[in-house]
Amino acid sequence: MCGLLLVGCTGGESGGDTETGTAADASAGTDATPTASPTFETDPAKQPRTAAQARALIRKVIAGPELFGQSVVRTTPYESDPSRWALLGDGCAWQLEKLPAGVLATLTRHFEVPAGGGKGLVRLSATITVHRTVLDAAWEQAGMLEESLGCQEELLRPGERLTELSSTAYARGEGHNEYSDESLEETGLCVSDSHGGPYPYKYDQATLGPVVVSTSVCGGRGREPDDLWALVQRALPKMLLSVKDEIGSPAGSGSASPEPGASADEGTSTPGTKSDQEGGA
Repeated sequence: MCGLLLVGCTGGESGGDTETGTAADASAGTDATPTASPTFETDPAKQPRTAAQARALIRKVIAGPELFGQSVVRTTPYESDPSRWALLGDGCAWQLEKLPAGVLATLTRHFEVPAGGGKGLVRLSATITVHRTVLDAAWEQAGMLEESLGCQEELLRPGERLTELSSTAYARGEGHNEYSDESLEETGLCVSDSHGGPYPYKYDQATLGPVVVSTSVCGGRGREPDDLWALVQRALPKMLLSVKDEIGSPAGSGSASPEPGASADEGTSTPGTKSDQEGGA
């Protein structure tokens, strides 16, 4: 859900705005089996059924640097290894593993705002994961909330960690979430032996049908939170809109087609994933 990891995002109408709406506290209901959210704006007949179809969808909808703003550029490496994703293991440490059976494809892109004008480097990321089923995507979202309960501090890799983490989730219609089945916002601080800190950190994630979209940002010296959030406030909603364009149907019309990959012998995603931890943003 990251490039620094970093990934996930805020939208002007997303979890970044908490003035109105009812927030679901991260501590509530995380022991329950997640229920797939209504997906009346997605058409199961248009959902990817193979890894190749999922990879093609991701390439169409994932953000490039231009979606974040003119000051944002690619990092090296720019893209993650699409055959692996990150899981939170023992000791609240992230590790890369092979894709589970419930995931068709995933990709993270890494970006930065270079240091300048007396201000430090900013790292950003965008991730899209396509699951086999809507329920698999719901499990990923539930896993993120559970992580926040057990790990207020997480080790990204040696020398890099996140601290003081807290998460809030919004169902459709809550907290200005009108664009996804469910959105999640995680905030905290990012600390790095090489980049310094602690600096403000934000990760946003949202689901639409079987697709999970996320963005993240880790600040730098002299960077204010409002300026950091502004860098990512458009990216996640824009990517979700692109997902709707690819697998959506007119609101309320739906498709009678069964959800692809919903048979009992299909594997499910392991909850508790963020995005790629391989470096970059």
